[in-house]
Amino acid sequence: CRNLERGGLSWCDQPPQDGIEARGGGCSGLKPPLLRGCTRGGNCLEGGGLKHIQNPPHELVILRGGSCTQISDEGIVKICRGCHRLQSLCVSGCSNLTDASLTALGLNCPRLKILEAARCSHLTDAGFTLLARNCHELEKMDLEECVLITDSTLIQLSIHCPKLQALSLSHCELITDDGILHLSNSTCGHERLQVLELDNCLLITDVTLEHLENCHNLERIELYDCQQVTRAGIKRIRAHLPHVKVHAYFAPVTPPPSVGGSGQRLCRCCIIL
Repeated sequence: CRNLERGGLSWCDQPPQDGIEARGGGCSGLKPPLLRGCTRGGNCLEGGGLKHIQNPPHELVILRGGSCTQISDEGIVKICRGCHRLQSLCVSGCSNLTDASLTALGLNCPRLKILEAARCSHLTDAGFTLLARNCHELEKMDLEECVLITDSTLIQLSIHCPKLQALSLSHCELITDDGILHLSNSTCGHERLQVLELDNCLLITDVTLEHLENCHNLERIELYDCQQVTRAGIKRIRAHLPHVKVHAYFAPVTPPPSVGGSGQRLCRCCIIL
């Protein structure tokens, strides 16, 4: 099938390397593959299989490898070295990846616009620092559960990534108000930022919402389980940015015990089954 343009391998539990080579070797027009959910597909990237799909390799623009739990740094490094036009990479759930993958992206893929790296819990500030300093076209980043990153990553993004529009930091529990301050005072904060997800960022307070008042294009903020954010803080930012959608949750207040009551008392958020 020399005219084949599209084909996917998503959720194939054990895609063989020789099969991938055969798939790509004679198909010069084959678009980049979908590899999501290939839970044992590490060899697709570690060996020579995937390189046969990009023909020539530098034409690869989008690679989706989300939830391929066996994908390694070695595979990502090989892809990056051959695909300097790469613009979008999804490796969410590829839990074995480390800063070596971010380094390869930073050194080889300056056109990168979208990085989805949710649940890549080994990635650190050092890797994102190198990435930010070299990938100035970044527009969307999903860093949910990148639990090792701190405000340092936000500082680097604020300095080097002026086109950033959407950023997910959910469950990044080391992020503080100070990191959001740098982000909101940056070019991307003033001119580009539209979506910011901060669910379960336990150190975030109403001060963050005050900083975000500078982000005039902000459309949506996620604040679920940010326990130090108050209704008053949300009301204040809505007054400054009336178009913004703020998603938050406040647990019902437990009622005080009734005077002289001897019956069973339950929190209003509890249900008897």
